Amino acid sequence: MLITGCSSGIGRACARRLHRAGAVVYATARRPGTLAELAAEGIRTLALDVTDEESMRAAVATVEAAHGSVGVLVNSAGFAVSGVVEEVGLDDMRRQFETNVFGLARLSQLVLPGMRAAGTGTIVNVSSIFGRYAVPGGGFYQASKHAVEALSDALRLEVADFGVRVVLIEPGPVRTTDFGSTYVANFKPVGEVYEDFRRRTADYFDAIYTGSRRTLAGTFTIQADDVARTVERVVRTARPRARYPVGFLAHSTLALRRLAPDAVFDNLFVRRAFPVPKKKRNP
Repeated sequence: MLITGCSSGIGRACARRLHRAGAVVYATARRPGTLAELAAEGIRTLALDVTDEESMRAAVATVEAAHGSVGVLVNSAGFAVSGVVEEVGLDDMRRQFETNVFGLARLSQLVLPGMRAAGTGTIVNVSSIFGRYAVPGGGFYQASKHAVEALSDALRLEVADFGVRVVLIEPGPVRTTDFGSTYVANFKPVGEVYEDFRRRTADYFDAIYTGSRRTLAGTFTIQADDVARTVERVVRTARPRARYPVGFLAHSTLALRRLAPDAVFDNLFVRRAFPVPKKKRNP
């Protein structure tokens, strides 16, 4: 079992939970030093940078040499670029997709020949509720998760007859300070037009991810282990579903998204639940 993004958050929780369940786990991260605690617990660790071809090849080759194929791949590595679409730079856009989309896709390509030869395998892609809808201030992160959803849908149908399963995990907000602090810190506007929106958005997500103050969304945040529990359920299931929302907000908002027209969803949910940019009014 190969898991990416194990330096913190969901990937780390998956490595621990699946190891304790008896699976042979290879926990990976771009900086191997961040995996010392996992190694001390008996979990096998590897360096793996999902933006580096040789690093990905080497990690897959290591697992295949020991086990014949990668039985389960959990694509958990990812981060969030925050900012309004007008102001995010091209380098940040590319960096977002290199990690969240291209790395996930390339690693899936590398494990699939072994899975097909074995006649079995599972690819678990960690998406988000934002893979199904979008809100202001996170367009490129959300676009990357929309891309993961589309790739997973196509891949699921392409490899099903070879015995390979492809599953999406769609968590609501997860209480991890690493993700939250990074998201807030990265929200840096180029100009002054969106400065008030940036401030309100940073405060909003800081409250959700760190619990610095009580909010409705913060009340329903989940823990990384809640996601890991769902991943464990998926890999133990012979015929998993295509998608697994995780948490009350995931189930409720995705149901609303399916049922409500765009205008209703925007005005009755997004504009009320999230900060939106507002034009400055003359005094």
